[in-house]
Amino acid sequence: MNPAQPLAGLRVLTLENFGAGPFGTMYLADLGAEVVKIENLRQGGDASRGMGPYRLGPHDSHYFQTFNLNKKSCALDLKHPLGQSAFHRLVATADAVLNNLRGDQPDALGLTFEALRSANPRVVCAHLSAYGRDNERRDWPGYDYLMQAEAGYLHVTGEPGTPPSRMGLSIIDYMTGITTALALVSAVLNARRTGTGCDVDVSLFDVAVHQLSYPATWYLNEGLVTERQPRSAHPVATPVQLYRTGDGWIFIMCMTEKFWLELVAAIGDASLGADARFSTMALRRENREALTAELDQRLAAQTTATWLERFRGRLPAAPVNDIRQALDSDYVARTGLVRTTPHPQRADFRTLANPIKIDGRRPDARVCSPLGADTDTLLRSAGLSEGDLEALRQAGAA
Repeated sequence: MNPAQPLAGLRVLTLENFGAGPFGTMYLADLGAEVVKIENLRQGGDASRGMGPYRLGPHDSHYFQTFNLNKKSCALDLKHPLGQSAFHRLVATADAVLNNLRGDQPDALGLTFEALRSANPRVVCAHLSAYGRDNERRDWPGYDYLMQAEAGYLHVTGEPGTPPSRMGLSIIDYMTGITTALALVSAVLNARRTGTGCDVDVSLFDVAVHQLSYPATWYLNEGLVTERQPRSAHPVATPVQLYRTGDGWIFIMCMTEKFWLELVAAIGDASLGADARFSTMALRRENREALTAELDQRLAAQTTATWLERFRGRLPAAPVNDIRQALDSDYVARTGLVRTTPHPQRADFRTLANPIKIDGRRPDARVCSPLGADTDTLLRSAGLSEGDLEALRQAGAA
């Protein structure tokens, strides 16, 4: 077995759209699982296949490939009896079935363990929804930005005194996808041990609330409501925030006393370290505004690049890049985080590499199959005859 594909031999059928589900199952596919997207031809498959502004043919796009590398595509209409029957044949060959539909849809489409256990008693049915399947919001649609709003993220993001602000990326989608992937693999391990599958539920809202982490613990036990801080500062540790340099910004993180002393030494101004207002972390936090002014004045004497060179290996610090600067950086290139993943419509198509390394190697990548391209091969492998396939096609169910 290829050590870079530890999930080889795992087959996962997915009914997924947009970001959260596809992001999580792409991790499974990158790590060697056979991930098969069950898509409806008449609906154009995964809704993100047609998402602009950049397309790669009639049923493909940059957005779609971002979340679906290494996957296969099988065209089936689960609302048609023949499509449902063929799907059950595939379920018999699979370890798991994952969907990221609205919470009331898995029951309606027969995607629960109760509905599929006759086809495969070991199958794991993973459900990624907005609010879950067991409460009064089960039929509510929902998206990342809504979760950020309701779970308090907009309250702690941005500068004090400005309108509420979301994170720049759909971080709840991505975290929910990864959480669901972990839950699915864990449940499959249990099913292989016990011989019995199960339902696994993860919701965007639950993950958003859980990711409140230590501010939640502070509030639940001490009543502290964490507020926005100027310059994207940490609520407690100081100095941990943005500072002005001679040509822009730098983010410095003195999370410990050691790093504070390293900062003072790197700046080379003994008066800063001797200032009684900044002699402890508690005092630095109490006098944060004054410390910001002192550090701005000193850091403005040199460029960001100069300070980064001076801090390198001694002090946690980073430049404040835009996306272009982040992706064009020499460090990103040297670490192999951007790669060419040839596409039939574009041989030089570039994608981001998976962040996981196994034995020093990142997983290989190929673009997702065209819509329905793997249908016949997969259904034949599940035991369908040529007559069965023709009947599916004639009925418009595949």
